[in-house]
Amino acid sequence: MGADQNLDWAAAAASALDWWHDAGVDVLVEDERFDWLAAPVAHSIPQHPAPAPDAAPAPAAMPDSWDAFVAWRTGDTAPEAKWGGAAIAASGAAGADLLFFVDCPERGDRETLMEGEVGRLFDRMLAAIGRSRADVAIASVCTRRPTTGRVPREIEERLADIARHHVALARPKRVMAMGDAATRALLATNVAEARGRLQPLNHKNATIAEVVATHHPRFLLDRPAAKAEAWRDLLMLTGTEHA
Repeated sequence: MGADQNLDWAAAAASALDWWHDAGVDVLVEDERFDWLAAPVAHSIPQHPAPAPDAAPAPAAMPDSWDAFVAWRTGDTAPEAKWGGAAIAASGAAGADLLFFVDCPERGDRETLMEGEVGRLFDRMLAAIGRSRADVAIASVCTRRPTTGRVPREIEERLADIARHHVALARPKRVMAMGDAATRALLATNVAEARGRLQPLNHKNATIAEVVATHHPRFLLDRPAAKAEAWRDLLMLTGTEHA
């Protein structure tokens, strides 16, 4: 047994030397003697606690007065402040009883929301119920147009909080949410689910307005057949659906 064991060690050593030689190791130099047959000494690896992740910054507080809110909404601390393009503020009559909410400025908007072809259709919708931009208010979930043309999911909840705060300060009697993004911001659902009835808009444990959901004018340009549904929604907004 002893001879066989010595033979195995000799073969293993020879094999190791051959591998080192093939690897280019031909000289082993140590300042001190080393016992190659001794059990390895376990070395403890110092444990360092993982750094705590940076806490997300708290969102900026929203002003509680109308004038301060309007200035803040298009200022340097608004969620969309670093997006490209011009910021377009809410417009319309102060203290208007009807507030129209859309998702964001149109691609061609420069000074007011819904200019161009979309705006012309919106103006006709207002005229059909005996109103105009002079006696209603218009606002958007995003004050600047997102690159994709859609409200970014990562700040959708924050923008929804701002939209509800906007309504609470504006104090309209009724709000028309035009399109899915505006409807989600105000009612946390889509147009298909919300259409056909007045919806209470709750904010800070209080009902602050009634909401009617309808199609965005942009959608109506693509699908004219939906104008009949939008007309019924406009009648509901003005309280004349049974007239």
